[in-house]
This record gives sequence, C-alpha cells and structure tokens, in this order.
Amino acid sequence: MICFLNGDYLPIEQARISPLDRGFIFGDGVYEVIPVYARRPFRMVEHLQRMQRSMDRIGLANPHSIEKWEALCMELIARNEGENHGLYIQVSRGVAPRDHAFPKESTPTVFMMCNPLRAAPAHWRAEGAAAITARDERWLNNDIKSTALLGNVLARQKSVEAGAVETILLREGMLTEASSSNVLIVRDGLILSPPKSNLLLPGTTFDVVIELARRHGMAHELRPITEAELRSADEIWVTSATKEVLAITRLDDQPVGEGKPGPVWRRMDRHYQDYKREVTGCEAPQA
Repeated sequence: MICFLNGDYLPIEQARISPLDRGFIFGDGVYEVIPVYARRPFRMVEHLQRMQRSMDRIGLANPHSIEKWEALCMELIARNEGENHGLYIQVSRGVAPRDHAFPKESTPTVFMMCNPLRAAPAHWRAEGAAAITARDERWLNNDIKSTALLGNVLARQKSVEAGAVETILLREGMLTEASSSNVLIVRDGLILSPPKSNLLLPGTTFDVVIELARRHGMAHELRPITEAELRSADEIWVTSATKEVLAITRLDDQPVGEGKPGPVWRRMDRHYQDYKREVTGCEAPQA
C-alpha cells in the first residue's frame, strides 16, 4: 500500500509521525472515508465539504483547497493497485508540546491511505443483518467527524461480542445513530430518520438516500424517532460509505418486521445501485 503523508507518497511501512502529534496524543483531528469504485471516487466533493465543516467546528485550518484535495486523492488512487478502495483521509492539528490548549503555531499533519473496499456479504443483502441497541454515551458533538472515536469503538465492540454488525444508539429514549452508520426506519411505507443535529454525524450516504427518495417519490420524513418506534418498525436500515444501504432484520435478537429485507428497502437499494452506476459507471464490488 502506498500512502500519503505530509506531501510524500511512500509505502505505508515507511510512514512515521511524531509521538507528539496532537492526533496521537489527543485525537485532535478529523477524518473522512471516500468510497472508490473502479478508481472513481463516489461523491468526493461532498465528502471533502463535510471534512471542511468538521475542521471549521474544531478551529483547524484546512491546508488545501477542494481542488488540491481532489488532485491528491486521484494521485493516491493511481499509485495503488486494485479497483475499489475506501480512501481514508486524516488531518490532525500537528506536532506541538503536549498541552490541552491549541498551540500558537503548528502545521497540520495530513495522512491518506487506500484500504480495499469490499461489498457487504451476499447473505446480508439477501437476508439482512443483525444489530443490537445500546445507550448513547458519547459526547454532544457527534456532527464532527473526529478521530477521537473511543465512544464509537466501545459501542461497536458490543455488537461484535453479540454477533451483530451494528450497535444502534439511543439517548434518553430517542434514536440518534449507530456506532458507524446513520439509521433510518420504515413505518407503513414512510421512510423516517432523525433530523441532522449535533447528536449525529451528517452522513453522505444518508444524503444520497434522501435525495433518491425525493427523486423517486418515496415518502420520507425527518423527525425525532422514539425507541418504541424503532422497535416496532416495519424495516430498519443503516447507511454508511462502506455498508451503503443495509437492511437490519434482527434487533436485539428479535425480528424486524417479517424478519427479511422489506419492499421499501429493496426499492431503495435498486435506486442506490442505479445511481452509483450513473455516477461512477461501474457495478458494486462483489463480496
């Protein structure tokens, strides 16, 4: 794997950062993951715009314009083998003496790498996947795509130990998101999801789903969702750059709806795959 670190393209085994980097010491940085199909980034500008919003939220100056980021990303893709990648970008506040306060002067550390992007297993698409619920114990700024992900890591580990693919999070009886996904539900044919707020990350895949719902006349509404509505939903979906739109068919070991991917999900999945081909000109990677 060839990575990018502070202006250099080099084998990832040779990449080195200082132990005083604030990304390492404090998790003081932001990141993005851009799916790449047949060497074509999917919604790259939207991902980079979200990274800019995260930087703005933490007072971190963006070292590059969107045009420069696009050029760096395309060069990194060209230098790596394989057709489908999860292109990871991380920007930290840089190296400085350890002090909680922002350093008066620092140069951001910029790191990028291409991980293999693999499709969801075929049986997930055919049968759906399992999730569990947990209390959302994270901080109150989850709209920042921060590298400080310990709360998400602990939540995801709960689902790993339960043999599930995701942990859906609840705060004071209301749905927020999942450990690494946005969450939508379907009730009586209506697609529902919590509105964007500081309690959840504004997902780029989620945005595609909402755009497609509007384009194809699929009824949808963004509003607060109670735990009771989640548990009695006809369908539950999770969305992310790597999961795309995944049907959850068991929640806390109980069937969701009829216990199989529902008709609204099947329709949305077709629209999503068609849109992806429209944008990138290629099929999804196969499991």
